[in-house]
Amino acid sequence: MKKIALFWPGDARAKPNEVAIPSITEATLQLERAFAKLGRQTYRVEGFLSKPHEAIEKLGPIDDPMVGVCVHWFYGPHTTDGVVGKDNPLLLASNFSGQWPGLVGLLNTGACLEMLDRPFSRAWTSAADYTTDDAFMARLEEWCQTGRVAYGEGEIAHHAPVSADAAARARRVAQGLRDRRALVLMLGDTSMGMINGYFGPRLLSRHGFAEHKVDQAWIIDRGRRIEEKRIDAALAFVKDKGMTFHWKEGPAAQDFDEAATREQLRDYLVVLDLAREFRADCIGWQYQLGLIPLRPPSDLAEGLLNTACRPEGDGLPIATATEADQGNVVPMELMKRLLRDKGLHPAVMFHDVRWGAEHEGRFLWVLLNSGSCGAYAFNHDPDSLRGAHSYRQPPMYFPTPGGTVAGESLPGAMTWARAYVRQGALWMDVGRGEVVKLPPAVRDAWWEGTTRQWPFMAADMGITQETLMAHYLSNHVAVAYGDVFDEMVALSQELGFRVRVLGKPR
Repeated sequence: MKKIALFWPGDARAKPNEVAIPSITEATLQLERAFAKLGRQTYRVEGFLSKPHEAIEKLGPIDDPMVGVCVHWFYGPHTTDGVVGKDNPLLLASNFSGQWPGLVGLLNTGACLEMLDRPFSRAWTSAADYTTDDAFMARLEEWCQTGRVAYGEGEIAHHAPVSADAAARARRVAQGLRDRRALVLMLGDTSMGMINGYFGPRLLSRHGFAEHKVDQAWIIDRGRRIEEKRIDAALAFVKDKGMTFHWKEGPAAQDFDEAATREQLRDYLVVLDLAREFRADCIGWQYQLGLIPLRPPSDLAEGLLNTACRPEGDGLPIATATEADQGNVVPMELMKRLLRDKGLHPAVMFHDVRWGAEHEGRFLWVLLNSGSCGAYAFNHDPDSLRGAHSYRQPPMYFPTPGGTVAGESLPGAMTWARAYVRQGALWMDVGRGEVVKLPPAVRDAWWEGTTRQWPFMAADMGITQETLMAHYLSNHVAVAYGDVFDEMVALSQELGFRVRVLGKPR
């Protein structure tokens, strides 16, 4: 193998990259030492790649093998746009940290590369000294010698036994989508370079879905005409139903007050009106980018839409995917319909696959996302918002004050899924697992080690850490309480998705 180029994929925002400099500098030194131990020479591509043109200009001319150093959140195009159309070996190498979530950036960028048919490999480590992690070093050596890293596929299948009842339920839900395809109301476009999160009408139309795009500017325009009495009533509703607002708590939240929450409720009412106007079944909301200097974060609105107990509600949640992620809104809507048909509560949560660790003999993932998790996860009561807390979103990312919908997810059986594009076709990953209640000390350590203002779910996803890190094609996952695993496999197949079943062989 020739000399190896090390590059820093970056966030589009300067501050997150600045904060990551100590971590990415240390990780780069660790990789340089690791490759040196294997007898390989490396060189650095200068600076963060924080715009697509920087990837094109800096990575495009390189024919040597390349390694993306993944230690924080970064945008997919800041890698993909410089490496598509080339076949030099490409490795995404990440830390495994909740505080510095390089693994999240790796999973998203890997999915973007897969969607664009660009081969790549993955490697990760939680070791302070990378050279002491024998498995990581073995993978680096394999990549140096062959240009790729191969992982076992023992927990991946392409079919699962499905009961007659589950198959009948899947056919019934599929027929409903054939009679009237589900309409996704898209507020803006995909967010933060998530190429893998947008499928478009050509692919959606093959599987029972349609989309309608509305510019997020409509939120500002229509918000001016929302009557104050509707906001008064919405605020009274969420307070009466038990939501806790942490206004002005802590030095970073002094600008977070009732007025900020009222503006979030204004946006909620606008989007609710839009969903009614277009008779949308579900929503993809671009979220922070685009409106971040102009409006508060959409987390409160998204969390309420994903909750049956909400202002001006009809007793059902509206599946709403943050970051306009169609890879999540599609399985969210499908699982919502299956849950309802099965007589289970139809709330579906949206999470980041943020971090994970061993606990009492099994590997648990911290699922944690700042938007699109409703209150049902925290109370299992369709008629309440108790257990739901709204904290100020961290100001580094959200200069305009506004709150989250956070809480500790209750234990219980769960089904999870994710849609994505591979080889020009839509696929669906389906798995079953369990939401786990952790001892308070462990929970708090894990929560504080990630982002405490966001909703927390500790989950056994039914697969090993290696299977997810090596094969999963997103940093997002859709999670439903209850077992609709058989139904989700059958429905995905009925609608024409190519299916991967992720789980330990039964």
